[in-house]
Amino acid sequence: MAAGTSSWLDNIAPEIASKLHSDGVAVARFATDYGGIISAAPPAAVLRPSSPEDIAALIRCANRADSPFSVAARGNGHSTHGQAFAPGGVAIDMAELRGGGQRIRVSAEESYVDAGGEQLWMDVLEETLRHGMSMRSWVDYLYLTVGGTLSNAGIGGMVFQHGPMVSSVLELDVITGKGEMITCSPELHSDLFNGVLGGLGQLGIITRARISLRPTPAKVRWLRLFYTDFDSLTSDQEFLISLRDTVGFDYVEGQVLLNHQQVDDPNFFSIEEAERINQLTAEFNAIKSIEGLLQQLSFVPGFAFSKDVSHLEFLNRVYTEEEHRKSSMAVDPSKIRHPWLNLFVPKSRIRDFQTGAEGILQNINPTGVVLLYPMNRNRWNENMTVVVPDEDVFYSVEFLWTSTEQDWKNLEAGNNEILGFCHRQGVQAKQYLAHYTSRTDWMEHFGEVKWKRFMQLKQTYDPKALLSPEQHIFTK
Repeated sequence: MAAGTSSWLDNIAPEIASKLHSDGVAVARFATDYGGIISAAPPAAVLRPSSPEDIAALIRCANRADSPFSVAARGNGHSTHGQAFAPGGVAIDMAELRGGGQRIRVSAEESYVDAGGEQLWMDVLEETLRHGMSMRSWVDYLYLTVGGTLSNAGIGGMVFQHGPMVSSVLELDVITGKGEMITCSPELHSDLFNGVLGGLGQLGIITRARISLRPTPAKVRWLRLFYTDFDSLTSDQEFLISLRDTVGFDYVEGQVLLNHQQVDDPNFFSIEEAERINQLTAEFNAIKSIEGLLQQLSFVPGFAFSKDVSHLEFLNRVYTEEEHRKSSMAVDPSKIRHPWLNLFVPKSRIRDFQTGAEGILQNINPTGVVLLYPMNRNRWNENMTVVVPDEDVFYSVEFLWTSTEQDWKNLEAGNNEILGFCHRQGVQAKQYLAHYTSRTDWMEHFGEVKWKRFMQLKQTYDPKALLSPEQHIFTK
């Protein structure tokens, strides 16, 4: 460690001290995140662990310190509002655990994969595909870590059928805020298991997840249908997710094109197809076309496009599209900002929400995508910490903006205006990847029952409130 660091760092346990780095270059990277719009003081040091035991030892040191310091785990740095910051504390560089081997093990016989919390979903997918297996549900972006995703939920177009990614977890290894290393499951330490899944890093750090698998096809049919009428789009989406237990689509996801936007996906559409599509205003995605089923849908006649791709190509489509979008911006990647807003909106208010959001965004002309697709509430485990609206069907609405340093404030203002609209109009939306700065807002987010349970779990597993301080949920 560099000279002149804070006294608690000078008194850290010898076995950990050699793995702490406090020079300016080391800590600077942990004071910025993927969103690029929140700034905070850097951590006093960064831990580069060789094993999960190093993380546990660090947290035990934090608990024993005269002035306990905060600790936050950082996976691949894709938080958007500083959720993984640890100002003046210690940030854990989880990526260092990938250096000791991939820590991914597939059991095809028992249909599960064990993956370290630091692993990227892309690496997990490639390893499971080597065994002809894949997970039941997937996030849209594969360059996120296992631990970071499961600390939120993990959503994508398969949620209506298999639930979020947390629904497929069989077992976890967790390091609690007291430095305990605990293996938990629905049967063993179930309170910790359910609390950590969707628990925003407040109860423990996930170092291993056992996730169920299923056989996967070598090829999938990716079908894109186009709509110009919002009600027809949402009606068809709701119809398709109602078929989850019969013959239907495996993946349902919608993407909205704002008035100023055009289709720009050379990996899927030909130039001629793109020119036709760019006369329309909304897009709908699905795979596994069934001719009889298509006849029951209300997309624009003649605007159904399909492509046979590998399972990997389909699941990695968002990364491919994002890289194309960034290259077309001709901006230094370090200057790109991501003022994202992710909401769960009740089905009963989705039309009101669409009208309000459209009016707010019409003068902003944002760059990025808006995803829109329904989910079934009964595919979510109420015992887990993650929060969803109290309706049988609700929509995931994701405003995934890509902006420059100069423009992001307009987009962030638009996001806040959308939240204000929901509050004024009584749209009981819930934030996914939530960020609030007051305990009152967090209490409202969780609701009375879940908040009380969460408080009790925090007192049990992180009583000194050391973990993930920049979520602003608990204070020391």
